[in-house]
Amino acid sequence: MCMGFGCNAAGIVGCRIIDSPRERLIAMITNNFVPCNGRFPTLIAIISMFFVGVAGGAFNSMLSALLLTAFIVLGVCMTFWVSKLLSLTVLKGMPSSFTLELPPYRRPQIGKVIVRSIFDRTLFVLGRAIVVAAPAGLLIWVMANVQVDGITLLAHCSGFLDPLGRLLGMDGVILMAFILGLPANEIVIPIIIMAYMAQGSLVDFESLAQLKELLVNNGWTWVTAVSTMLFSLMHWPCTTTLLTIRKESGSLKWTAMSFIVPTVCGMILCFAFSCAARMLI
Repeated sequence: MCMGFGCNAAGIVGCRIIDSPRERLIAMITNNFVPCNGRFPTLIAIISMFFVGVAGGAFNSMLSALLLTAFIVLGVCMTFWVSKLLSLTVLKGMPSSFTLELPPYRRPQIGKVIVRSIFDRTLFVLGRAIVVAAPAGLLIWVMANVQVDGITLLAHCSGFLDPLGRLLGMDGVILMAFILGLPANEIVIPIIIMAYMAQGSLVDFESLAQLKELLVNNGWTWVTAVSTMLFSLMHWPCTTTLLTIRKESGSLKWTAMSFIVPTVCGMILCFAFSCAARMLI
């Protein structure tokens, strides 16, 4: 779980140390509830824009940290809850005991540790990221630049998804950005900006104040912001993580389960929150 805070794919690789195949699968399926580095920028930016303010200051920084911590704790709690649910249903079995036997002390081989870490963690994950990065970039460019009846494919797809997005407290553009952001969570916000501005390439803003103005002008409210953060915290793993799960589990079934479980949880949570928020407003 802790390795997932850096990268969920690296967290999946770290599940190798779990002896029980059943418990290893549970750890793989629930690892995505822990926000990785790709989702932290989205969470921090939305918190800063809609709940703390972009002016900065010690108080605002502390409040932002507290809110971010609250979302992280929510993700950790979901990890425990879903793990318990899986252990009682599709992955039932006797819990294994944990025995830690200390081996004889040996002087660490610094060079070997560094080399194995680079090959087993960094290059292993980056190789899978490169496999999907180029095709995904081409797909995003095509959808943003190819027009049908004077409207881009991205706008057509966003319009089609808009009813579902509204039901979840977001809109079609946000939902489409998460879908196109499957290769990497870092590009979700740039895709949202590109769609709202009708640009043919990924763009960025120099200040959060300008970004907030764009989002508000396109109908964002605090409900939209919270729903987007909840879905960012609990939606399908990125492509690199899915490929890693496929290799580590050796099964398409459990790879699909790793995709479905967080997605369903995220959609249910967003729907429940948006319904409750509409009743209160």
